[in-house]
Amino acid sequence: MYSEEVFKRRNELGGCIEVICGSMFSGKTEELIRRVNRARIAKVQVEIFSPVADTRYDKSSVVSHNLNSIPSVPVSKSADILPLADHIQVVGIDEAQFFDDNLPEVCLQLANSGVRVIVAGLDMDFKGRPFGSMPQIMAMAESVTKLHAVCVKCGSQAMYSYRLVPDDSKILLGEKESYEARCRKCYNLDGSI
Repeated sequence: MYSEEVFKRRNELGGCIEVICGSMFSGKTEELIRRVNRARIAKVQVEIFSPVADTRYDKSSVVSHNLNSIPSVPVSKSADILPLADHIQVVGIDEAQFFDDNLPEVCLQLANSGVRVIVAGLDMDFKGRPFGSMPQIMAMAESVTKLHAVCVKCGSQAMYSYRLVPDDSKILLGEKESYEARCRKCYNLDGSI
């Protein structure tokens, strides 16, 4: 499955899972792009995967709210990542909360085979509840970086993604027209929790 050179390099690097999480507008994708670019500078084979459903900016690139971008491979389900990553030493996964329930197992398989896996995603949905398989991935990770946005109401540290539109579905793709970052106090003022 793996070439001898890739397998040797993976064993030298060692596998691990890193999680970048937080609310919307906290810089998760920006940090993912930064880490992947640093791996590229080190001449490591990298690939970023994103869910096919997330087409807010670009179908074949991961794009931050600051409009920084990096090419990505859109996949329909998490199991599709494994065959596409057989020669990769660093795998980035963006918008992890939108993937299916098998993503934790995919991350574990990759890390156990020597791959550095960098996962970015929302840790909570708009109701302030754990989102998708992010809690499981966070529990298995060697490191978790929780980023915070700035509360648009008071300027405090924000950890919630407040939904502005009256839609109760768990997944609603959107940007500033649909969501804003809020601190706990301002989030609770409008009765969201």
